[in-house]
Amino acid sequence: MGVRMTRVLGIGGTTRQDSSSERALRIAAAAAAEAGATVELITAQALLLPIYDPENPVRSDPAAALVAALRDADAVLISSPGYHGTVSGMVKNALDYVEDLRDDDRPYLAGLPIGCIAVAYGWQASVATLHTLRTCAHALRGWPTPLGAALNASVPGLFDQATGACTDGPSRFQLETVGRQVVEFAATRMGGERALDPAQL
Repeated sequence: MGVRMTRVLGIGGTTRQDSSSERALRIAAAAAAEAGATVELITAQALLLPIYDPENPVRSDPAAALVAALRDADAVLISSPGYHGTVSGMVKNALDYVEDLRDDDRPYLAGLPIGCIAVAYGWQASVATLHTLRTCAHALRGWPTPLGAALNASVPGLFDQATGACTDGPSRFQLETVGRQVVEFAATRMGGERALDPAQL
């Protein structure tokens, strides 16, 4: 029986494609892929979902695709801009759809490693946004990675405008470390689950 590759889902960014928070997400996702994971990203316009309504079971196609991707993920990367000192409404609304997983065998994001990334114009907002993301991860029963990435978009030339690469060494280190950590934790967890699977004994 072959070993399934770790599946990492990355969500975030802003309504504008290739925003700073989306670029940050892509760098972390690339590090996850280099660590051996398969990666799916849902960003920008794909996250413009109807406001989550728990009383209405009907889901738009993009919302249903997000829920399905969350259900299949072994790890999640979340990248949010810092809007007025906290997570953007678009990203928070996407996270609200995790409620659709409440009755699954694995409810919410239980036991999944969650890599949290915040990008804001200033340290106060980026750190506050990162704290909120980590709080959301805990509330959804996930495990935030030991390192979370807080990036200050006011740093001159934080991202190369042509390639999207992060040109600030410490910021790039944060993003790549978060990407690797979700894969390492997920692989360890999946290995433990396989070892304890009665069908494999």
